[in-house]
Amino acid sequence: MVFETLYDLVRSSIEKFSEKVAFTMLDGEEVTFAEVGRRIEKVQQALVSAGLKPGDKVALYSSSMPNWGVSYFAVVSAGMVVVPILPGFSGEEVEKILEHSESKALLVSDKLYAKLPKKAVETLNVVIRTKNLKILSQSVKAEGSVAVPKPEDLASIIYTSGTTSSPKGVMHSQRSLAIHADLCQKLFPINQEDSFLSVLPMSHVYECSLGLIFPFSQGVPVFYLDRPPAAAALVPAMRRVKPTVMLIVPLIIEKIFRSQVQAKFTANATMKFLYGVKPVRKLLHKLAGKKLMEVFGGRLRFLGIGGAKLDGMTEQFLVDASFPHGIGYGLTETAPLLAGAVPIKREVGSTGPAVPYVTLRLDNINPDTKQGEVVAKSPCVMMGYYKNEEATAEVIDAEGWFHTGDLGEFDSENRLHIRGRLKNMILGPGGENIYPEDIETVINQHFTVSESLVTELDGRLVALVQFNPDQIERTLDDWRDQWRTKKEAIEARTEELRAEIKEYVNQKVSQFSRLSDVVEQKDEFIKTPSMKIRRFLYKNNLNPEPPKEDETVERNEEIKD
Repeated sequence: MVFETLYDLVRSSIEKFSEKVAFTMLDGEEVTFAEVGRRIEKVQQALVSAGLKPGDKVALYSSSMPNWGVSYFAVVSAGMVVVPILPGFSGEEVEKILEHSESKALLVSDKLYAKLPKKAVETLNVVIRTKNLKILSQSVKAEGSVAVPKPEDLASIIYTSGTTSSPKGVMHSQRSLAIHADLCQKLFPINQEDSFLSVLPMSHVYECSLGLIFPFSQGVPVFYLDRPPAAAALVPAMRRVKPTVMLIVPLIIEKIFRSQVQAKFTANATMKFLYGVKPVRKLLHKLAGKKLMEVFGGRLRFLGIGGAKLDGMTEQFLVDASFPHGIGYGLTETAPLLAGAVPIKREVGSTGPAVPYVTLRLDNINPDTKQGEVVAKSPCVMMGYYKNEEATAEVIDAEGWFHTGDLGEFDSENRLHIRGRLKNMILGPGGENIYPEDIETVINQHFTVSESLVTELDGRLVALVQFNPDQIERTLDDWRDQWRTKKEAIEARTEELRAEIKEYVNQKVSQFSRLSDVVEQKDEFIKTPSMKIRRFLYKNNLNPEPPKEDETVERNEEIKD
């Protein structure tokens, strides 16, 4: 069934699946669809008692838990506008979002509440604790109201954590978010035999649309962790839940591949030689894939990977291993999916064809490369940027086409291949277009590399590379013969790797994309709350300072149940 509003979607699921479990906190509570309905009413009563009305903004700043979904659905079902905020945003950033969005209420989890400046909280009509949905503070007591929303009504404002600019408020309608759930069901049907394990921030459109709204629409339970998804917590959780569907970002599976697969198959000269033989490598990948399936619980039938470009070697491993994965492409502005492929139709290097309801084309095509800007028409395209008509006009043209800012091309099967962000493009000395993501893909194939970033420094191409010391250590043989300490040996090996990677990359890229230098990045890259490197900070600056934040008043007083 195709829903035109989130209100209809939520109401239908609560009635149809009332006795089934909707959300489960691992080692915690189970919440049925019927109970979701009761809790929705509780949240709405609290909002109405603080004078909120249809169209008012309600911020949601919480860690993942069953009541995150309850809070989200309560707001949009009341005809109000939800403002999901990434947990990684600082207190200062949240304060700016609350002000810019004109939010009148806040639903917040305990640890994040402690990050907020007092003055930001004092501007709100009401603050509600997501853990138990009780009111933490209320400055306005008045009778508000709820209303049944229309398809064209504003449902959500999502603030992006852009890597090149200040966050923008992406406005989505009731219809764009509701119809996206049907888009997902047409692409990869799920049923009540499935189960989701949620590990990504729910305030990100990727997890919210595909990991919350989609399974809720089909009566499928979602499990949540009560801690960050580090390996120590995630692996036992997967074995217990035995999920059939999971959504992750590339970084997670890339780390697993480099540390658990590639490193083991290149640990000594003999294995490294065998791993270099394509048929043998494919067989080894098959064996490793079976073990990886056991780690995921043994029932997985779809591992969705999105949010950034997946490293080519990791993707080839997943294909060789026949691991049931799919790679999607989209943006916050498109709710998010524009292109994607189910596991049986995967093609290395491609994000797949346009998904249902979506039409894609290329603009300003380069006749030599056949590449152009990806432009989309979809019912899931945003209404615009909140209070920013100029920025909206830059990306949505008069005919309703959304200009993604991504460079891509189509293959003979109409599958989309993303080449990089146009804004990240570096202009070469001869006017050549250099896309750093392509070079980073080559760098990241080295198993000692954790992450990399290619930037421009005084007209030269420089790669910042963060190495994995544990992987470097595995390459050291009899280090005591040459060095007094292991630390000295690792430092010497790192210097060798810098030269090795530069030579390796420069043999594989075009002449104008060759690196002038490879620099070790010892500290973590400065990232957005959605864990993307803030590229603009590193342009002509190899040691940028993190953006400064205003001092916030920490409020660590005990919050009682």
